[in-house]
Amino acid sequence: MRTTLATLALVAAAGPVLAQQDPNLGRNLAATCANCHGTGGASAGGNESLAGKRKEDLLKALTDFKSGAKPATVMHQLAKGYTDSQLEAIATWFAAQKPAK
Repeated sequence: MRTTLATLALVAAAGPVLAQQDPNLGRNLAATCANCHGTGGASAGGNESLAGKRKEDLLKALTDFKSGAKPATVMHQLAKGYTDSQLEAIATWFAAQKPAK
């Protein structure tokens, strides 16, 4: 039993480290955002462009959606499907993209 608990604790602690080792994690997670926010976060429609926005602003919005602090029609449901470290990877990736024109 102790071995199982120790293994679970080790795996949980390694999650953020493993995420940092995958250079494509943010891009892969953000791919689902393209449906509404455009390829690479450059929206061509009525939704907000995310490309080039400050990481801190994106992460705050995502965590507020996840907690329910920011009202939304769909985003609160989507954000709940990600861990905090995954939301940070998504925010980091969008912040690194060229801003939409």
